[in-house]
Amino acid sequence: MLVFAAQLIAAGIAATPAAEPGERNIFRIPRPGDVRMQKLTRAGDEAGWPFTVDEGLLMCLYVAGRPTVYFAVVGEHDEWHEEPPVRMVIVSTDPFDATLANMGVNDLIVKTDDVAGRMALFAPFQRMGRRLCDQPRGTEMGPGEL
Repeated sequence: MLVFAAQLIAAGIAATPAAEPGERNIFRIPRPGDVRMQKLTRAGDEAGWPFTVDEGLLMCLYVAGRPTVYFAVVGEHDEWHEEPPVRMVIVSTDPFDATLANMGVNDLIVKTDDVAGRMALFAPFQRMGRRLCDQPRGTEMGPGEL
């Protein structure tokens, strides 16, 4: 299931084809093995939890040369689909990413009064996700390891 989520992210990212000297190259197309991930679970009545679900995957990979953090929820697999459904949001303190880039999946993000409130909720998770990008490609960490 985790590999599928990584494949989905990498397949959905478009970049200009070019030589691939390193994953931080702005023109490199991410691959499924580039994703680092950690399972996150809400701790009881944890204040500041920005998601509407209690658990999911925090993921990081380099997109267009910069570390990009995602929160993903992998749905239940059924006999009608080859792969389980995956919903994800970009976890960012950039106003564009925090709002417009997540418009289609706002049901995964708690409602806030304004963009600043959303960015404040995302900030600690973005920092944690960026620390994931410091790990080797393909790293899968358990809860509480970062």
